[in-house]
Amino acid sequence: MKLASLLATAGAVLLLSFSPAQADNPAELNDLQIAHVAYVADNIDIRYAHLALALSEDPAIREFAKTMIRDHTAVNEQALALLAKLNAQPQDNFLSQALQKNSIVIIDEMSQLRGKAFDQRYAANELAYHKAVNDLVENAFIPNIENGEVKVLFVAGLEIFKVHEGHAAMMVEKLK
Repeated sequence: MKLASLLATAGAVLLLSFSPAQADNPAELNDLQIAHVAYVADNIDIRYAHLALALSEDPAIREFAKTMIRDHTAVNEQALALLAKLNAQPQDNFLSQALQKNSIVIIDEMSQLRGKAFDQRYAANELAYHKAVNDLVENAFIPNIENGEVKVLFVAGLEIFKVHEGHAAMMVEKLK
């Protein structure tokens, strides 16, 4: 499969889970549901990164994967600390469930690849994933978060994850 096709597939899988045609709307999630989506999304990207460390021999891919683990773990730790401070529990919802379901399909697919095919698929997935999640955070979550501390955490996380998106775009170009 060509890289553009892989990118389109990954993006379509993610974007379908965020479709406004669904009965549920991401913009209508409460702060605790949003927190759960973010936590799940971070953990999914950490799993993708662990897969990359297991399968890729490309130093740039491996370094990016280590960055994903470090940064997404740090954001999740900050989120959990904030939830503990607020004495609140994240709430599972349609979107966090869709992300989990879609990630299983993507991990199964990527785990079958090796060499450059894996590296290209991983980079394309990271670009599509960060684009979709960053758009969701910026346009549906941040404008609707009610708690100021939660909003600050999301704004800071978005800044980090936009850098990830740019790095993923450079990897996609390099691997063409």
